[in-house]
Amino acid sequence: MFSVNQHWDPLQVCVVGTTYGPEHYSWIKNAHVRNIFEKIAQETVDDLNGIVKILTDHNVEVLRPEVGTNIHLRTPPPMVPRDFMTMIGNTFYENISELPWPGDIAWSDAYNDIKDSSWPEYSSYYDFCKLAPGNIKHEVTNVHAIKSPQHSYSKIFEYISSQGNTIKSNVYDHMVLNGATVTRIGKDLYWSTKRVDFAHEEVPKILEFAEKEFPDYRHTVINTGGHSDGVYCPVVPGLIISTEYVTEYQDTYPDWEVVFLPEQGKDAIKPWIDLKRKNQGRWWLPGYEYDDALISFVDTYMDDWVGFVDETVFDVNMLVIDPKNVIIFGEHQETINALERHGVTPHIAKLRHRYFWDGGIHCVTSDLNRIGECVDYFPNRQLNPGLRRIG
Repeated sequence: MFSVNQHWDPLQVCVVGTTYGPEHYSWIKNAHVRNIFEKIAQETVDDLNGIVKILTDHNVEVLRPEVGTNIHLRTPPPMVPRDFMTMIGNTFYENISELPWPGDIAWSDAYNDIKDSSWPEYSSYYDFCKLAPGNIKHEVTNVHAIKSPQHSYSKIFEYISSQGNTIKSNVYDHMVLNGATVTRIGKDLYWSTKRVDFAHEEVPKILEFAEKEFPDYRHTVINTGGHSDGVYCPVVPGLIISTEYVTEYQDTYPDWEVVFLPEQGKDAIKPWIDLKRKNQGRWWLPGYEYDDALISFVDTYMDDWVGFVDETVFDVNMLVIDPKNVIIFGEHQETINALERHGVTPHIAKLRHRYFWDGGIHCVTSDLNRIGECVDYFPNRQLNPGLRRIG
């Protein structure tokens, strides 16, 4: 049976995301824009394969999601599995139903499988998303995610199930549980908020869910205002790499060394500032900040593909292979020095278009199995202490 208790235990099985090849973009009529996406595609394929090689060189079994041949041309590729799944202990949680579906045929099949006479008819997936009540959306999306043979992750889910693991589907009104919103440190689970200014509303709901679903753990909510893996990373016991969005760790990780990454310099670059005015800081392709044809195309046809990179510092977005090895981007020498002080060897990976895909090394991977029992790193803490807020 697969399990993950601490994200620095030796990694055995890992998902690495997949993207489309250059041929996928033949549907783009504008030759200039098409050539850009073909270049992005090939370089992204190469970079993901580079991450796979580092993992397989460390004897990690790598699983890749599939890209179907009959998907809708504008469906985002399964690039960031971390955003849609996590293993906590030996229970696997997935919210893959958040992904856009591969076309109206697959959606209508899922809908027709379970609808009853009281459910209304919808002419398309888009009408369904716009008009269907939340309870119907939840039921249909879960049926589609688990049963559809076209789903990119369906074979991975089947493999996890074959190991004897329980799989739970989760989409909640107040939160989505995935590997980017929870940090697993043995008996302690650290949860992130969505928005800093709404933490007072989110925290009670997060704690209510967490304490009900995970009664044997202690729970800490950190007001990161977004995915915590874009804010900080506890690499190994005793070391945290952090942005300056969060500055105080003494209460939550007492006496651990904290290395703060400097500002990434985006706000000092005039092209990035100009692009932010046009796309609100959602994505960035260096060198194409003034390419109005590309900007218009992405904003018109690929709105679901991009995230919000202005909130993310990707240098903290790293994948720990085991207590002695970690995959990083390697752009910050002080981070490398800190890792080496703690006996950790950094392995440098590329992901050249992470500012477009809104995904770093941690995002494009998802650990399914690590060797190690659940450890209590803070045994003096009481069970379920409630809110501990950093920053």
